[in-house]
Amino acid sequence: MQDLKLALFQLDLKWEDKKANLEKINQFIDHTVEDDTNIIVLPEMFTTAFSMNPKALAESMDGPSVEWMRNKAIEINKTITGSLIIEENGNFFNRLIWMRPDGTFTSYDKRHLFSMAGEQQHYTAGKQKLIVEAYGWKFCPLICYDLRFPVWLRNREEYDSLLIVANWPERRIFHWDQLLVSRAIENQCYVVAVNRVGPDANNISHNGSSTVVDPAGQVLLQIKGQEQVAHILLNKDKIAEVRKNMPFLADRDDFEIFL
Repeated sequence: MQDLKLALFQLDLKWEDKKANLEKINQFIDHTVEDDTNIIVLPEMFTTAFSMNPKALAESMDGPSVEWMRNKAIEINKTITGSLIIEENGNFFNRLIWMRPDGTFTSYDKRHLFSMAGEQQHYTAGKQKLIVEAYGWKFCPLICYDLRFPVWLRNREEYDSLLIVANWPERRIFHWDQLLVSRAIENQCYVVAVNRVGPDANNISHNGSSTVVDPAGQVLLQIKGQEQVAHILLNKDKIAEVRKNMPFLADRDDFEIFL
């Protein structure tokens, strides 16, 4: 089975400064991303940081940030994913874009809006779970606060990996660390999670803890405290091995989600 190589971009995002953030990402891509990388994973709201100012910052799906993703993915022949502030039909979304190397894309709107920061007052919640197939793998992308809600991300589609982009604060990083391992064990999948570092404009500190966990719950990679790009190679045979030796998914409960 095909192995997969990812580049995790743990960034110190400049507050509401799209130009500076994209310039930084371009530099990291040009100088750190290895040639055999398949997927580049950027944090939540990677052009602006976690802002509650969508009226000033939102772009359309044919705006410059999505266009940058398209052009860059084509140029380097890699998938690029991360979330942006998007306006559509008068509503604002915290939207993850999955941009393929051929310039086509799919998207996921954050389902669980972070009420402690009033996100639900500014953004519209998504209603559709996304399973995306790439490189012979199946991914379930999520955004930050979604991680706390195991029903929403429960593995009923036999996906191979959860992929989480975040601006998760340092003061609750213990929860992040434990939940990532729990989600891997209960769904018998890889968990790939990318968080930001540095303070934001509200003096909220972020220490990263970008992490990769294997389907047995073993932490394969964890980076804390500084801005960096980390590479990880995932082995798909590990998924089959864990599910064969511990076939817990076959005993999972059936349920229905009412939106």
